[in-house]
Amino acid sequence: MASFDRRYAEVVAAEFARQPLGASLLLVGADLEGLPAPVKRYIRGSGAIGRPRPQNVRVAFDALMRRKPGADPMVSTSVQYNFFGQPARLFLMQARMFGVPVRALHLYQREAATFQVRVLDLKTIVDQAGPEISAAESVTVLNDWCFMAPGALVDERLVWQPIDDRSALVTFTNGPYRVSATLIFNERDELVDFWSDDRPDSSTGAFVPCRWNTPIGEYRDVDGMRLPTRGGAVWNRAAGPFMYGEFRLRSLRYDAPGPGEL
Repeated sequence: MASFDRRYAEVVAAEFARQPLGASLLLVGADLEGLPAPVKRYIRGSGAIGRPRPQNVRVAFDALMRRKPGADPMVSTSVQYNFFGQPARLFLMQARMFGVPVRALHLYQREAATFQVRVLDLKTIVDQAGPEISAAESVTVLNDWCFMAPGALVDERLVWQPIDDRSALVTFTNGPYRVSATLIFNERDELVDFWSDDRPDSSTGAFVPCRWNTPIGEYRDVDGMRLPTRGGAVWNRAAGPFMYGEFRLRSLRYDAPGPGEL
């Protein structure tokens, strides 16, 4: 059984071979025509105008993850690569649960997703695949797109509908999957929340309909871009909201030429 670290490195290398960097295309103001007003302001405020449209992004996070409300958090680190030409999200998390090393591997490629969790890199305790996890992870891909790559939001696979001056609806279609989310912006034109009813709660192994949202608590300048650097992930269950993850951005790089350390 290959270790998750080795498997992840192989998958990332293969995705870079499949989607190497192409010619850069600068994002200009005219590209924003047709977008809802708050989305235009968000993209402009992010600093994306005049920069190349992202082809990929490499991101690292520190996080606190909880298995259930009231539980002590697991301290974790993660690295992920997102590709925008042919949507892909390759995510590896490292944590410790009750002092034991845990790895979580999310892979979204070729319109399909898998999710596995392994203890001691030997025993698999979560193993999900199929249409339900693929549809749910399409929402995660859309979420990453909106928060991490404002310059990539002018894409024909994203269909926008205005709601009001501080919110907009976006629908993302990738192969057989079509998912939607509402984006909420503050008075500084920052994207501060994203909620979707298309990402069911799968934390217990079953897929339970549930609103999912990702409130943002902090923006900072990151290499000339105004980006979110701290936020959470919430299941809005019948018993009340459960923030199962709290994330802090450690590093971000657009258009990485290939696999590398963060």
